Amino acid sequence: MGARPAVAGRTVLIAGASSTAGLAVAAALADAGARVVAVGSNLKRLQPVLAVAPEAALYECDLTDFAAVTALAAQLSPIDGLIHLVGGWRGGGGLAGQSDEDWAFLHSHVVTTLRNTTRAFNADLLASSAGRLAIVSSVSVDQPSAGGANYATAKSAAETWVCAVAAGFEKAGDTAAAVIFVVRSLDGLEIELATGVTSLWDESAASVNSSRVVLARKAPAT
Repeated sequence: MGARPAVAGRTVLIAGASSTAGLAVAAALADAGARVVAVGSNLKRLQPVLAVAPEAALYECDLTDFAAVTALAAQLSPIDGLIHLVGGWRGGGGLAGQSDEDWAFLHSHVVTTLRNTTRAFNADLLASSAGRLAIVSSVSVDQPSAGGANYATAKSAAETWVCAVAAGFEKAGDTAAAVIFVVRSLDGLEIELATGVTSLWDESAASVNSSRVVLARKAPAT
């Protein structure tokens, strides 16, 4: 029998859990023995989480509303992990196509939800013996295009925020870590993401804090 996964017994909150990636992460965490807390904007859309993590707790919350998120944190505390998967793509049309409407959507979903959840749960992650924060970003931060300017800017802001959180974790001690997973497209990489998330607890906080992990499809076996 193999060693018990380090994440076993930990309480991990997945923000944006109704997505394909959220379901994959929920399944991996549940299989590893973690307590899954699935949060989304619509309780009905969260129901499929129970098919992959039957004991998961489901919570509906508007993560763009800081008061609602702080109320949720008071209800759920303590947690050991926050996996932020809230986002969405808006873009195209060159620089002229970078509309205010698209920017408002991206800023709200990518940046505001991250700011709200990390602020509300920061004390929990610091108090945990192994607090972990993870987000998914994009290679467009390194290679922005005119048609994806809004998106790349929002993702860049999210990465900067996580790096600031990581700096706070480092200053506070050596128990919490913040990690950025980077993809070109998350479609088809959900299992790799789920594996990466669950393995965060296998490493020391100092060794993974402020790391930027690029996820890529594995080459088929020959």
